[in-house]
Amino acid sequence: MSARARDVARGPAIWMLALAETLAYACFYYIFAALIVAWQADLGWARTVLAAGPTLSIIIAAALAPVMGRLVDAGRGPEVMAGGALIGAGALVLLAVSETPRSYLIAWGVIGLAQAACLYEVCFAFLIRRLGDHARPAITRVTLVAGFAGTIAFPAGAAMSEGIGWRSAVMVAAGVAALILLPLYVAAGRVIRSAGLPVITTPEADRGALARALTRPQFYLLAAIFAAVSLNHWMVVNFAVPIFLDRGAGEAMAVLAASTVGPAQVAGRLILFRFEARLGTGRTTLICLAGMFIGTGALWLAGLAPWLIFVFTAVQGGAIGVMTILRPVLIATVMGPGGYGAIAGAIQMPALLAGAAAPLVGAVMLAGPGVPGLLVLSLVLVAGSGGLARVVLSLAASSGGASR
Repeated sequence: MSARARDVARGPAIWMLALAETLAYACFYYIFAALIVAWQADLGWARTVLAAGPTLSIIIAAALAPVMGRLVDAGRGPEVMAGGALIGAGALVLLAVSETPRSYLIAWGVIGLAQAACLYEVCFAFLIRRLGDHARPAITRVTLVAGFAGTIAFPAGAAMSEGIGWRSAVMVAAGVAALILLPLYVAAGRVIRSAGLPVITTPEADRGALARALTRPQFYLLAAIFAAVSLNHWMVVNFAVPIFLDRGAGEAMAVLAASTVGPAQVAGRLILFRFEARLGTGRTTLICLAGMFIGTGALWLAGLAPWLIFVFTAVQGGAIGVMTILRPVLIATVMGPGGYGAIAGAIQMPALLAGAAAPLVGAVMLAGPGVPGLLVLSLVLVAGSGGLARVVLSLAASSGGASR
């Protein structure tokens, strides 16, 4: 089984999922940021109305995460992802023809369902269920490719909205979801299933796993860690350019630095791919959190030396890129494989909601104590996450769970 799982983790099905996740994030997640300027110019709605769309989608995706996880636990992972692609294509068609805020928000609500079914959590749960210990390199491969979703979405959205209009651009995204994304999920699922790999858990272990997990402190500690990391990352990244300007960078330098966060995520995953097996999951998690703390410290000191903003983007981007891969592995390591999909979905709910709240929290901090206050909050969140991670790893070790 181990050799077969290793071959699948390196095989074409994983690259199919990698391309699928890239397109899913481009079509269902980054499309807002790629087209918001065109929407503002054409629709004339308040920015708060436009921003309410993706916020609503994230809230719905968070609420549905445990449900989607249970479906993966029941062996329906490929069907969930394929269904999400089809639902998302329909939602994009509705978005393309929206003329009122009501229809716009309805479209984004349905996109939230697609996000819950298509994005990383369901994909990772499916891979962990099928590949076991070999899921980690497969997840790394998926995220290495999908890290370029924004790189595709932004120029494609700008070019199409300029050339054929934003409505046609959204229709193109709908076509991509239906004609490329859907077949990729179906084909990848068929290939992985045809390998004849036994699942790493049993229906008996899955049954009631979430209820048992809710009685363990590790569940709440992991949820708090990932929520704090998500809030910190998106709070700072959403306001990266104004923060960099406050730290003394010129506008060109600030924009350049902000654009390096995505590539830094990919670089961090490449480094992980090479060295994580030697360090172990637990130690690598602590290193990432320490790196985030150092990065925020560098951003604070950038008031004296503006070039330090590049230290922040390199470390923060690399660390969050690695944490994306470590999250599912750490959950499976600490909580066990039984009912992984439902448990991971429930643990991820606070992180998704924190990401949705991050722009508001950042705006409040900047309007109140300003950039220094926001950076202090960032340091507190990261330091708290590091402390909680040590507790989780200690509990896992004392209870016999591997903290590797």
